[in-house]
Amino acid sequence: MTAVSLSTSTAAALRADAVVVAVAKGPKGLVLAPGAEVVDEAFEGRLAEVLTTLGATGAAGEAVKVPAPAGLKAPLVLAVGLGEAAEDGYAAEALRAAAGVAARTLQGSKKAAFALPAADATAVEAITLGALLGAYTFTACRSENGKADAKAPLAEVAVTGAKRADKAAKAAVERGTVVAEEMNRARDLVNMPPNDLFPKSFADIATTAGKELGNVKVEVLDEKALTKGGFGGILGVGTGSARSPRLVKVAYTHPKAKASLAFVGKGITYDSGGISLKPAGHNETMKCDMAGAGAVFASVLAVAKLGLPVNVTGWLALAENMPSGSATRPGDVLRMYGGKTVEVLNTDAEGRLVLADAIVRAGEEKPGYIIDVATLTGAMVMALGSRTFGVMANDDAFRGTVTELAEAAGEPAWAMPLPAHLRGPMDSTVADISNMGERMGGGLVAGLFLKEFVADGITWAHLDIAGPAFNEGAPFGYTPKGGTATAVRTLVALAEHAADGKL
Repeated sequence: MTAVSLSTSTAAALRADAVVVAVAKGPKGLVLAPGAEVVDEAFEGRLAEVLTTLGATGAAGEAVKVPAPAGLKAPLVLAVGLGEAAEDGYAAEALRAAAGVAARTLQGSKKAAFALPAADATAVEAITLGALLGAYTFTACRSENGKADAKAPLAEVAVTGAKRADKAAKAAVERGTVVAEEMNRARDLVNMPPNDLFPKSFADIATTAGKELGNVKVEVLDEKALTKGGFGGILGVGTGSARSPRLVKVAYTHPKAKASLAFVGKGITYDSGGISLKPAGHNETMKCDMAGAGAVFASVLAVAKLGLPVNVTGWLALAENMPSGSATRPGDVLRMYGGKTVEVLNTDAEGRLVLADAIVRAGEEKPGYIIDVATLTGAMVMALGSRTFGVMANDDAFRGTVTELAEAAGEPAWAMPLPAHLRGPMDSTVADISNMGERMGGGLVAGLFLKEFVADGITWAHLDIAGPAFNEGAPFGYTPKGGTATAVRTLVALAEHAADGKL
């Protein structure tokens, strides 16, 4: 992964392949953001004029290159846009996005000096995280020739303007690096093809990571253990595949913890829809249906690396949803973990089935909070688009907290209701509940279904990340095409909030 360091050298004095500065849209045209002063001096105060001549406007996502003049040791200046000029400092998300654009633009370079507005630790962390996320590439499936043909990620970023012995800035780089490492781990998992990532291989990856970290305990329930334990939801979804399902527990504990969280992730490593087969054009990206489990896994590891004084357990509900002679049929009744029965009316509403088992199991350990994460419904994409996830909860205040923390972390989220009138249509004539209800409001119906499996006294939230978990369009900001690692920052922020006694 790209290395990030703090530099006390000026952008002019630093030897690098490029110097990155930020610009913004002012009321009278392009303006330079703080950090660009030394570079502007090398241009004799004409940097804004030169960039304007080249078409720069300062708009977010913009990147304009200009040859460096004498006075700079780097041969190239890259100006990245922050959007509207801000007199009272730039938002962390604007800095993350600008740093991400710079890292993507400088792919193939060995070193860049980032002379961006880094006035405090928050800004330093934003620049670090944005740069590391923007530099991400996925090459695991390329041949050696293919890897050689692809440009390597930007190798090193030096954030200029640092003060000597600035402990807060150093801590900011460390936190940003940890979060980026784990987000990129989650991206790798989402981008892996389903013939490489399936329930057993995902469980093996988790086991290996736990051993490497040392302070994370991993427990894997295979098909035999799931059968013995009565995990009818996970087994019912996975029964149509030649690859058997798994339930993986990833636990981090701290001796000074005063709060406990359980994260539950939907891990459908490939979703064909089962017998209720998806139509043509809807299968190609279904390797991403394990993005919730990927986010949960990465979040627990990030919390462990950060050493937060909180207990966090991740539950990865892993299955492959395939059609076959042994697959669950519409009309079948599954006996879930804990005893509740579910009539399956649509086998493509499988995510809620594996989550339900895992939520009940997580609740047995009596955590203070359960947060599940899932690419659960196309209805949520229809409601909120491709960049915002929905948040539902059995407690309005907690729903608000989760939404606010997500937004602050740079992950757009929207609080969604759980209307009581949508629960009735899920009643079954043969089982306790069916896995389908009204078509309209399908994302809310799925949330109501999951709520049925949350134990009394436990505060619960449901994150439907179906929209932003996988970017099918062009890269933007620090977001690549493919897996995005949505929800990792939100879960880590929740763990930090709990560790600080704020939940």
